[in-house]
Amino acid sequence: MVLDHRFDALKQVRAGLSVALYPVQYAVNFPVTAGEWMGESFATRENLLADLSRLNTQQTILNARLLKMAALEQENLRLRSLLDSSYKVGDKVLIGELMAVNLEPFSREFLINRGSRHGVYDGQPILDSHGVLGQITRAEPLSSHAMLITDPNHAIPVAINRNNLRAIAYGTGSPNSLDLPHFPANADIQVGDLLVSTGLGGVFPRGYPVAEITQITHDPSQPFSEVSARPVAQLQRSREVLMVWPNRPVSHLSKDSASNDEESR
Repeated sequence: MVLDHRFDALKQVRAGLSVALYPVQYAVNFPVTAGEWMGESFATRENLLADLSRLNTQQTILNARLLKMAALEQENLRLRSLLDSSYKVGDKVLIGELMAVNLEPFSREFLINRGSRHGVYDGQPILDSHGVLGQITRAEPLSSHAMLITDPNHAIPVAINRNNLRAIAYGTGSPNSLDLPHFPANADIQVGDLLVSTGLGGVFPRGYPVAEITQITHDPSQPFSEVSARPVAQLQRSREVLMVWPNRPVSHLSKDSASNDEESR
């Protein structure tokens, strides 16, 4: 031992013994090393799974928020259009939202979340950002029933914007069609002519877009032409509506009253 301590005489022997004993040392330490490795592996896997779950949750939340932002953006555009329409009308206005739609085949009615407590009254005109939509038929305290201009029981005085030729537009029950049965056969009308509200009767604001003429049928044996028009308002897609207070609020315009108005002219 003295010689080994001073002259390192047993260095080669110790090296050989360490090589021979290495498998034994490895075998003795293997359970501890394997346990630490497995613990780290499981911990890493659990952390990865937790991170993955957290990221999936965040992605779902962000996607939902993105969809909400897209919906809010579209709603903002619609509200801006409605506000722009209110400036065009120039009267007192109130924005409402559709709550329900009557799905009967020939009925074009819907429910709005504004009522008499908000100042809504029977016969009040309703617009969207594109044109005349309809009018209130029954105002309740917190909600109101309304009909579209395409309802079979609705009629509205209109005029051709190009030459101010007046007529009455009747609802047909079809979601995209109005009937104008009282145009003389020799009247100056063309496909594509814009029909605007006349303001007669004080129900609808004057000069607001109502429909566009889509078809004209002349029958030589008949004194009047068969004229059809397509409403310019987004009857099937409008969610927000604009209720207007004209200067002379009156009861809603029925087909009979509209016909009497036309005959009086």
